[in-house]
Amino acid sequence: MPEADKEGKQFYQDVPMKTDGFFLKGCNSFDWGMKNRLSRIFNPRSGRTVMLAVDHGYFQGPTTGLERIDLNIVPIAPYADTLMLTRGMLRSSLPPSYNRGIVLRASGGPSILHELSNEHLALDMEEALRLNAAALAVQVFIGGEYETQSVHNMTRLIDKGMRYGMPILAVTAVGKEMNRDARYFRLACRMCAELGATYVKTYYIPKGFDTVAASCPVPVVMAGGKKIPEKDALTMAYNAVQEGAAGVDMGRNIFQSEAPAAMIQAVGKVVHEDMPPKEAYQFYLELCQG
Repeated sequence: MPEADKEGKQFYQDVPMKTDGFFLKGCNSFDWGMKNRLSRIFNPRSGRTVMLAVDHGYFQGPTTGLERIDLNIVPIAPYADTLMLTRGMLRSSLPPSYNRGIVLRASGGPSILHELSNEHLALDMEEALRLNAAALAVQVFIGGEYETQSVHNMTRLIDKGMRYGMPILAVTAVGKEMNRDARYFRLACRMCAELGATYVKTYYIPKGFDTVAASCPVPVVMAGGKKIPEKDALTMAYNAVQEGAAGVDMGRNIFQSEAPAAMIQAVGKVVHEDMPPKEAYQFYLELCQG
């Protein structure tokens, strides 16, 4: 039996133990495991995240720029704080050596050939834990034909997430006929937060986005949306974080860029360093030139 060390003598009685609050709004009361997972998604230094969304194939097949995850996405994945993808692509195409956070798509069902809001849960919590996910994402169709069903999907997943310390990302889906205005997004984001979502992903709008972020008591991450010119995408990301977003979840504006590796690094400068869009675009161009 090894010899026991002598009892310590320096207990720093005059130095109170520091107990900081957690760096993400609305998340201080969660358990240690939940906070640890969130720290694999959000950078603790900036309090923000650059999520790279590559889960589009779960309802629309091999999207432009995602024909080959192993060739298109794996090389640029290290520049993201976290990847958002499906379990199929995780297992088949992402190296297990990847050590950033993983957000797994947990809802699904219909393809683009049918009513998209008719989703169900498509991932078991045990499977998510086996895959070492940092969070699970569920689509919520506020105002959609299957609104109640999608909300129920979210709340069932939140219950399981709270049981196992798994953050749940509520993704606000907007149908073609819906008004994309601040009033709608305030409603959608607040509903998700009120019903227990850990954080919410929603679209940026030029007028009133600050009220969407302010009225949501949990972090809001900006969805990238359709492909737009690189300078415009950097401007949108900058405006979103300046108006209260805790980061961005971009897909097409990165992997459909002329230079995806340069673009994701420029987005990182905007999100984590508050680099103005003009400078970020110049940074992007310099990376493109090598």
